[in-house]
Amino acid sequence: MKCRHCGHPLQHQFLDLGFAPPSNAYLRSEDLHMPELYFPLKLHVCEHCWLVQTEDYSRSDELFTADYAYFSSTSSGWMKHAADYCHIISERLQLDENSFVIEVASNDGYLLKNFVEVSIPCLGIEPTDSTAEVAESLGIPVRREFFGQSLAEQLVSEGRQADLILGNNVYAHVPDINDFTMGLKTALKPTGTITLEFPHLLNLIQLNQFDTVYHEHYSYLSLYTVQAIFAATGLMVYDVEQLPTHGGSLRVYGCHTDAGRVASQNVGVVLEAEAAAGLRELATYQAFQQRADRVKNDLLFFLLEQQRAGKSVAAYGAAAKGNTLLNYAGVKPDLLSFVCDAAAAKQHKFMPGSHIPILSPDAIEQQKPDFVVILPWNISEEVMRKNANIRDWGGRFVTAVPELKIL
Repeated sequence: MKCRHCGHPLQHQFLDLGFAPPSNAYLRSEDLHMPELYFPLKLHVCEHCWLVQTEDYSRSDELFTADYAYFSSTSSGWMKHAADYCHIISERLQLDENSFVIEVASNDGYLLKNFVEVSIPCLGIEPTDSTAEVAESLGIPVRREFFGQSLAEQLVSEGRQADLILGNNVYAHVPDINDFTMGLKTALKPTGTITLEFPHLLNLIQLNQFDTVYHEHYSYLSLYTVQAIFAATGLMVYDVEQLPTHGGSLRVYGCHTDAGRVASQNVGVVLEAEAAAGLRELATYQAFQQRADRVKNDLLFFLLEQQRAGKSVAAYGAAAKGNTLLNYAGVKPDLLSFVCDAAAAKQHKFMPGSHIPILSPDAIEQQKPDFVVILPWNISEEVMRKNANIRDWGGRFVTAVPELKIL
């Protein structure tokens, strides 16, 4: 296998999480009697450009299917994040009814609806029918395709270059990151801006966030590597913000290299932090496997301990990161009886691999488990606030990453 960006041979394995099904391939009851497709889940790091990447086994059209079950609007915190972004970026770029905004991976319209409300023309690019239908019902125009250079050229031929192209949690999801980046450049007006948000590799390393590794995430990104990918395409990163979302993300601001912009001091600050954390040193990656194994073992010990004590344990949040953790640890319904999730599209289905049933959040009140493991630890405060009543019967919350905590 060669690096997806620079083409150098990949010689250094970073993490081996065994075999797992795609993390968003939720199962119906009839699927439980059918064979389930598993892929190796391994990461490699490129010693040349320091792009961290999964092995090439699964294709994007096998992962992002018509019934894709991730709906961005499920989280109220994420909805507020999107609304705040739209307000800030509209003022910063002075967007109005004469501007044009493209969101790549627009999902269910969670973000673009904010532009529609203030009459800023926009277009969503979203290949999954289940989410695109919801966005279209909100009055958001959607192209149901995967984004890349080919689609960007079509948009240019239609006179639809953008003043702003944004992509939240999509840059890590594209198998051909060079073609995707070239598409961004092609579809961007000469004076336009690109903003991309993605989980920061620095946090994955420092906070042991190995459960953010799954097949839908082809790349794990540092600012150093994104800057290199942009530069190879004729783009530059002119600003960056560090965000608390998804356990710690970056929002990069990009433009054409010849747009006349000067990079802000923020860019240098983040690059220095990455260098200080050893993100361009092999030893940093070679030490990571043991840290992931410790989280897995601590979770299994906790679940077995509660089973022997006659305690009941459920979970909240049928998130992709939860599936990575549960499948790596080999957790089944005998140790974790059910998972609750607010997304109706996931309810009455089963977690891939583990086959743990997914119920509505009402099940917590009905079954009164002794412990609730919050799988999407990045929204643990929101989950605990919404389900504070479990303390009425002495229930406790638990998070497993970056280390096991009983809250």
